[in-house]
Amino acid sequence: MSVRRRKWRDPKTGALKDCWMIDVVVEHKDGRRERIRKVAPIQNKRAAEQYEREMRIELLEGATPRKEVQEPKVEAPKFAAFSDQFIKTYAKTNNKPSEVATKEAALKNHLVPAFGKLRLDAIGPERIEAFKAEKLEAKLSEKTINNFLTILRRILAVAAEWGKIKSVPHVRWLKVPPPEFDFLAFDEARRIVLAADPEWHAMIMLGLRCGLRQGELLALRWDAVDLVAGRLIVKRSVARGIVGTPKSGKSREVPLSDDALAALKAHRHLKGEFVFCNERGGMLTRGECKHPLWRACKRAGLRRIGWHVLRHTFASHLAMRGVPLKAIQELLGHATIEMTMRYAHLSPDVRRDAVKLLDDHGHGTYAAHEAAGGQNQ
Repeated sequence: MSVRRRKWRDPKTGALKDCWMIDVVVEHKDGRRERIRKVAPIQNKRAAEQYEREMRIELLEGATPRKEVQEPKVEAPKFAAFSDQFIKTYAKTNNKPSEVATKEAALKNHLVPAFGKLRLDAIGPERIEAFKAEKLEAKLSEKTINNFLTILRRILAVAAEWGKIKSVPHVRWLKVPPPEFDFLAFDEARRIVLAADPEWHAMIMLGLRCGLRQGELLALRWDAVDLVAGRLIVKRSVARGIVGTPKSGKSREVPLSDDALAALKAHRHLKGEFVFCNERGGMLTRGECKHPLWRACKRAGLRRIGWHVLRHTFASHLAMRGVPLKAIQELLGHATIEMTMRYAHLSPDVRRDAVKLLDDHGHGTYAAHEAAGGQNQ
């Protein structure tokens, strides 16, 4: 029997509603197919099933069906209203606070001004393409626009899951050029460490020797550092002033090199729980960290760099020393190997060693056979 319970949310009040409906299809002797969909007059499953049987008999006998009760039409909410609901009931439940703040900023400054007055089912590929064109004309980068599109698509996907729209429109991403990154040569890294202010020496050293992100350095506490075993656990990061988990959402262990271990031992203090802190023992801000790094660059005769360049330097030096990319991925805390592949070209022997694997070392190489004089006759 074709009986179902239909559920929907009232767009005005937000209240969840439901009703029992029948869906009857009858094939007549003359070949006609007739279909009737109605709301059952008595709202429970047994009564709806009885109503469905009665309606089927009426159709087969040719009687005029009872006056159809139109299925209530649910109108899709506007993007502005639903995006607010999305933040409150989806993003804050499933995303880290820093990610929620990023979504809120993207909605306020870009997505709501572009789509806010449209109903969700009116947002199609053509309107999305127009949005991309507007942002490209405004000189925003392809990556930034793709970030907005990712948020837009997630909102529409959630709307489809919640029954607000029937399907998610196709989103065509912009092609993003391969990311460029800066890193210090081995000698440049040595010079910047020597040029650093004494109180900043350890933080710069950890950036170079452990590859921590700036937010991970700022949130590092002594309870995550083991100076006896020579390791630290990256389990916290700060973004927009909010302390949470690292970017990947997972903790990771990073062994301390001799230089990093010596720097941390010399840096020990009793100001507070943070390894790198201000005079009052509180957490440093990104603004407080900018100029000390620039001063070290100036004294070392280097270009101005940001703290993330130290992380790139850590990964680049590992690749240049022949460390497997999988190990670099784990040390950096990348969620996928694709992120780590940007350093692959720096490994000097990867391609050469890969090709050498084709040589038959057990029976001698083809070159050696040729040198011995001989091809089989």
